[in-house]
Amino acid sequence: MYRVPIILGLVSISVIIFGIAPIAAADAPSLGSRWIGYTELRTNLPGGRHTNVATMRACAVRDDGSGRRVLGEELVTDADTWTQFVGWSPDGKLAVIGRGWESRDNAQWEEEHKAFRMTEGWRSDMLLVDFASNHMTNVTSVERVSEYNSGLFFWPGNPNKLGFQALIGGNSHPFSMDLDGRNKCDLTQNSTEFAYGFSASPDGRRIAYHKSYQVWLADADGSNATHIKTNLPFNFAPQWSPDGEWLMFLAGEHYDCHPHVVHRQGSGLRKLADRQGHRGVVEFLDVFDFHGGSSDVPAWSTDGHSVFYTAKSIDRVELMRVSLAGESQQLTHSEPGTWYYHPQPSRDGKWLVCGTKRQGVRQIGLIRTDGGEPNLLTQLELGWGAMWPSWRPESHEP
Repeated sequence: MYRVPIILGLVSISVIIFGIAPIAAADAPSLGSRWIGYTELRTNLPGGRHTNVATMRACAVRDDGSGRRVLGEELVTDADTWTQFVGWSPDGKLAVIGRGWESRDNAQWEEEHKAFRMTEGWRSDMLLVDFASNHMTNVTSVERVSEYNSGLFFWPGNPNKLGFQALIGGNSHPFSMDLDGRNKCDLTQNSTEFAYGFSASPDGRRIAYHKSYQVWLADADGSNATHIKTNLPFNFAPQWSPDGEWLMFLAGEHYDCHPHVVHRQGSGLRKLADRQGHRGVVEFLDVFDFHGGSSDVPAWSTDGHSVFYTAKSIDRVELMRVSLAGESQQLTHSEPGTWYYHPQPSRDGKWLVCGTKRQGVRQIGLIRTDGGEPNLLTQLELGWGAMWPSWRPESHEP
């Protein structure tokens, strides 16, 4: 139930209807210059998961809600193809988007069996898109190792290296490759376990991932792999702190897991916070989804001194912040039925972009890192949704 999916959207629903306060005029000069990538999709079409997922489109919007763009529109060649926003290059010049396709026969089989069948009827690739010119390069199609590729990122400390995940023989493997897609290297070669949540440390020397829901640390080439022993059955989504000294991940039971940290080498395990009954997923469809939604994982603060996460409060899910010392603060105090999810801090540490569901619609919102009310960046109607926001790095030309 914890693998991340794909989306599209349109306009309407006023900010005034939601009672959201606009950001004060004194803050206005800092807004409007930065872009945020995200994904839009339909959420209520009859027919199940594939019918809605196939409407996903990779988008970008400025941090004041203006200038909405759809990226890679020409990649969507039929009703069974979609795009999803994944991330950015370190200089912000390239957007990373995924292009997915699934056959309708396979989608129908999955709906009937309520399970993925990814060994046939699928193709998923990762592309680099020049944000200015829209020129696209499909790096996972070069020297192809899999029909299903996901999770591409730029390798820290090495501008000519990429990381991604490839599905091989029904198991997911972390890979590295050159910037042009060549010299792909399987970092868990011969593994028969499903490895996921792959990332590299800020200095590029260490990697982390989970396989069979256990977290592993290794050197950059996959050697010297070390199991982080928590004595808990469900361990998921490891993330490096900005200084590379800590690794944060979720640990506990399935649907009852909480932020934990260990030191860079895997020692000093500590539980940081409790999600207070939050199942740790956000449903991104309004129709039945056999997969059960998208993982709602925590995020490091820009300075690495704290972690943003979400927790249940009666009949809502609120934004929270916890220090490395374990001191928690509730950042939002919302109306019943409101959900927050997928928080991501800006590089200056002043803002959080996040998903927020209110009055039945999933929007992208901007909120101060010390809390308050969000300013909505999307104005979607019922039946549409916005998911998975990602700040564009600021070291680029406007």
